[in-house]
Amino acid sequence: ASIANVTWGGLKGLKAKPIHGVRIVSGNVGGDSGWRRNRWRFLGWGIAATLLLLPLIAMQFTAEVDWTVADFILFGAMLGTAGGVFELAAKMTPSKAYRAATGVALAAAFILVWINGAVGIIGNEENPANRMYYGVLAVGIIGAIIARRQPKGMVRATVAMAIAQILIAIIVLVAGLGDTFVVTGFFVLLWLTSAWLFKKSDQETNSQT
Repeated sequence: ASIANVTWGGLKGLKAKPIHGVRIVSGNVGGDSGWRRNRWRFLGWGIAATLLLLPLIAMQFTAEVDWTVADFILFGAMLGTAGGVFELAAKMTPSKAYRAATGVALAAAFILVWINGAVGIIGNEENPANRMYYGVLAVGIIGAIIARRQPKGMVRATVAMAIAQILIAIIVLVAGLGDTFVVTGFFVLLWLTSAWLFKKSDQETNSQT
């Protein structure tokens, strides 16, 4: 047999396996191209565009909404960043659970920054104590970097974010700055939901290997 035949025979025996839930895909893989054509992708960006337009529409009817150009740029950057990160996660893995986990985590982070910057969680938006909540996002970012975005590590990162959110609520209560447990419960639920979905993604990966 020729070298070419021997090499081809060996290659046919190889089977591609996903590495920790993330796989590298070629340009002709149906899963990735299907995602690109998926209507939910366009729906998501459509919702983002609608959210960006809502303040502009509201400004035409009420003086309570008075956004500047800088406000629209910042809000647009937040939406674009969240959407871009989700697109990246969607391309990295075929796992629906992983995509859902990423979507929930991004939604929670987006809402946290939006509420904190618009009206503030502790008092009003000018209260410096609200800066503590950016520490929750820092925990998530550092955790994701350490985990290298792998499902098992992302479980730990999102659980850590839930714990950080609870610790802030306790600090606020002890310092007499108010009661934020309702808001805290909402975000903790989102962080833990994301953690559960990442765990499900990890279990799916282990069952396939």
